[in-house]
Amino acid sequence: MSAKTIGIIGGGQLGRMLAMAAARLNFRTVILEPQADSPAAQVANHQITAAYDDPAALAELASLCNVVTYEFENVPVGAAETLAASVPVYPPPKALEAAQDRLVEKRFINDCGIPTAKFHSVDSQEDLEAALKDFGGQGVLKTRRLGYDGKGQRVFRSPADSAEGAFAALGGVPLVLESFVAFEREVSIIAARATDGTIVAFDPAENIHRNGILHTSTIPASISDATAKAARQAADAILTSLGYVGVIGIEFFVLADGSLIANEMAPRVHNSGHWTEAAYVVSQFEQHIRAVGGLPLGDAGRHSDCVMQNLIGDDILTVPDWLRRKDALVHLYGKTESRPGRKMGHVTVLTAKT
Repeated sequence: MSAKTIGIIGGGQLGRMLAMAAARLNFRTVILEPQADSPAAQVANHQITAAYDDPAALAELASLCNVVTYEFENVPVGAAETLAASVPVYPPPKALEAAQDRLVEKRFINDCGIPTAKFHSVDSQEDLEAALKDFGGQGVLKTRRLGYDGKGQRVFRSPADSAEGAFAALGGVPLVLESFVAFEREVSIIAARATDGTIVAFDPAENIHRNGILHTSTIPASISDATAKAARQAADAILTSLGYVGVIGIEFFVLADGSLIANEMAPRVHNSGHWTEAAYVVSQFEQHIRAVGGLPLGDAGRHSDCVMQNLIGDDILTVPDWLRRKDALVHLYGKTESRPGRKMGHVTVLTAKT
């Protein structure tokens, strides 16, 4: 086999794990990332150190690669479209368009026949006050773009919470107010679509967040077969509508009756699917490389139950203890500086499949 080259936009831990999976399948990887010596570049064949939308860097990336993918959803759409004119880009740029703006995303998900929380577009302080009135003074106010891990948000828990100055406090940028959802648990599904339209989904994971950041993912999730089936059907609808190629992560709220409310989607490999490297023969990272590289998708048969835990900030100090355990797979991200809220690695603890 002659090695083909996959370009990866973004040099974080997701790009790192994609590059590692690519190497196992005889692909070379080129990273486009403005930070020198990024986590992904430590294990890739080459890094182009430049802005994601730098014209010369994009031209170089296209010239070096057979296909281009990305590790995060805030890649400039224009950059992805520029690349797509000369080299295949997977997932397609329209997946970025759908996921980068929370308002556009929710409307798209609704158009796929999947319910979301109720929402209002907020473009002024007056819009915010009217939206809060409609939701009884409650809701979650979010920036439409660039928010992640709980950033760019403000929660209104009761009519007593003052909204004065809230629009300006979040930067005076376009916002969306989402209604509260009375849910029992949060789950996510990781699914992949190949270039021939084949779709394979992993088992849904049950997620617990702390301070807006994923803490643990448990598999299997405490949901019914019908709820799991509904999650897979939602993934199928979204992937098919977008003509998607690659792995996607979709987060849901599970209601008391077992029905699902979609929270958000990420057109990339996803933190809540890291456990797949321990509990499946083919991980989400290899699945993504298989999809964008034109290879058959791997089987989605899980061989173990597990709990994946993120190592955040000073959790990195617990690594020696984790390494002493016989049931734990430790994965570190090559980051040399620990900061509060920063994902430094993850650990997956395996148990017998039930």
